[in-house]
Amino acid sequence: MGLFDRLRGDDAPRVAFIGIDGVPFSLLSNHKDRLPNFAALADEGSAGAIDSIVPPESSACWPALTTGVNPGETGVYGFQDREVGSYDTYVPMGQDVQATRIWDRVTEAERLATVLNVPVTFPPQRNVQRMVSGFLSPSVAKASYPDELRETLESKGYLIDVNAKLGHKADKSEFMDHAYKTLRKRFEAFEHYLSADDWDLFFGVFMTTDRVNHFLFKDYETDGENKEVFLAFYEQLDAYIGQIRELLPPNVTLVVASDHGFTSLNHEVHCNTWLQQEGWLSYADDDHSELGDIADETRAYSLIPGRFYLNLEGREPRGSVPEDDYETVRAELKADLEALEGPDGTPVCERVVEKEVAFRGDHADIAPDLVAIPNHGFDLKAGFKGHDDVFDVGPRNGMHSFDNATLFVDDPDVAIEDADLFDIAPTILDLMDIEYGRTDFDGATLLK
Repeated sequence: MGLFDRLRGDDAPRVAFIGIDGVPFSLLSNHKDRLPNFAALADEGSAGAIDSIVPPESSACWPALTTGVNPGETGVYGFQDREVGSYDTYVPMGQDVQATRIWDRVTEAERLATVLNVPVTFPPQRNVQRMVSGFLSPSVAKASYPDELRETLESKGYLIDVNAKLGHKADKSEFMDHAYKTLRKRFEAFEHYLSADDWDLFFGVFMTTDRVNHFLFKDYETDGENKEVFLAFYEQLDAYIGQIRELLPPNVTLVVASDHGFTSLNHEVHCNTWLQQEGWLSYADDDHSELGDIADETRAYSLIPGRFYLNLEGREPRGSVPEDDYETVRAELKADLEALEGPDGTPVCERVVEKEVAFRGDHADIAPDLVAIPNHGFDLKAGFKGHDDVFDVGPRNGMHSFDNATLFVDDPDVAIEDADLFDIAPTILDLMDIEYGRTDFDGATLLK
């Protein structure tokens, strides 16, 4: 035990959660010889693949993972959401998450939480012990609370995110150098505060894994030129996980999880271009770059990732689809999506889900009418600037997947079977002996 435990005389069970954004379970389980610390964690505890959420996009996934409820409750559906009753869009931030975060439940139980680099947490909350916000935060100075945390992180050269633009270059060496640096600085911060041992819940996320996967995952799956570079990066991650595990006192359970899986990317699919070609969408003029530029006769539009909305009367400001025709028109759009094929004849969509199937809750008023889950190899894009072709190839060669997300728990009494992202929050609370209502979550505890 650390000094903090000795002073307070409290041996209550605690949890250290380490997020590994976008890491597929199969990657870790298929390389036990090269990733011995993940292998040991699986052998001595519990491990398995879990499902992500609809849609499997980090901006929606992390609010769902950290609250245990679906986007209909969190109010966050993706990287870009639509204002109610408007064509204005916004990028969701921490204050837009409408459900209770797990660290808030810990704080309400008079326990302490340290939260480092979780996506969609800017600006940092001031009701927790310490927090540095993650993805989309403008700077360490603005993303950190309290001042002690800011000063410590700045002194260590902490980086919130890797420079993803470097990944666009054909030569990945500069990108990987920055990825290693970002990963190292994250680990140094984790090590510092894990060693302080003054928390009950430690919740930190390595997001660099997602960045590396976006630009090198196909190399890994197809024995490309950067496969060894890719695996060497994961060997470093594995070493850090081993060091973190060694740091933890006996009353701390280590939980390691990803928010979605990953797969190779063959084609970007420009959904609004497809909608335009199929007669679903048109623009008021040739100068268009945002949702508000669609023409009045538009029947449907898309937002990333794979979210489709009818331009509905009474909901959209210039809706063209009568409310009485909603079910008929939505079924028509769903059928068109299900029939969409890639250049080689492969169906683009693995399935198309209606909103009432995927979402429920008090904040379902901006839910997409349909969500398309792509087959492996396709990435559903949705800009409004227009593209000449529906199918394209960009600088990334990896994309998110709904299946094959990761969960490790350093406790053999956890059963990871038919589990999904919603099960993580109640499992952590059970591991910490913190009470909650059995209907508080869309998932359930995995503790036997």
